[in-house]
Amino acid sequence: MPADDPRAGADPKAAAAGTLRQLSAFAVHALTASGAALALLALIAASANEWPLMFWWLAAALAVDGIDGPIARALRVSAVLPRWSGDSLDFVVDFVTYVFVPAYAIGRSGLLPPGAGLAAGILVVVSGALYFADREMKMADNCFRGFPALWNLAAFYLFVVRPPPWIGLVAILILVGLSFARFPFIHPVRVARGRALNLVLLAVWSVLAGVALWRNLEPGPWIASALCAIALYFVATGALRRAM
Repeated sequence: MPADDPRAGADPKAAAAGTLRQLSAFAVHALTASGAALALLALIAASANEWPLMFWWLAAALAVDGIDGPIARALRVSAVLPRWSGDSLDFVVDFVTYVFVPAYAIGRSGLLPPGAGLAAGILVVVSGALYFADREMKMADNCFRGFPALWNLAAFYLFVVRPPPWIGLVAILILVGLSFARFPFIHPVRVARGRALNLVLLAVWSVLAGVALWRNLEPGPWIASALCAIALYFVATGALRRAM
């Protein structure tokens, strides 16, 4: 090796440790990007009318979205690999899993009035894209500003509750409008106040949602009512925060 080569005095152990950190950081980005693969699998299931399977894939994507952030912060991914934007990657994956695939399911479900499915799906993807572009989507206390484009959950409730078609359409229109409203919608993990109760309810919701999927989206009135009650709690908690 030439004497003027900058690697000549490099510590092999330090170089190996640096390479390992970079590989670990890139693996976290790959984990985040795997959400896009899960979205594709969900879309394929939806195109075959395999709705429970679609929601299982979306649930897997939601789980990935829940763990990749803490891992990235623990490994200081943004500092180790500044070339790659974890925030941009997360936004891309979140849009396809939270908005695009659910919009397809809403439009194709047959649960809305005849001819309204396509229009509703278009409204969902356009409003969702605008929401993701909003630089003020988060408040200082980590609440979301307005309905946070959780169309995967909205679609889930549409399939579980199966309201009369016109009521389902009105609910979707209301949520689209609330995407641009200025009321707090709490993040159950990142909002400090009431976090313990929120986490408990989130765990209960996850179990009930799993049962609903296991029962082919026909959980029965008690489980459906409990799922709706938990959803109303989170909406009401955000509205009460604004009033206080």
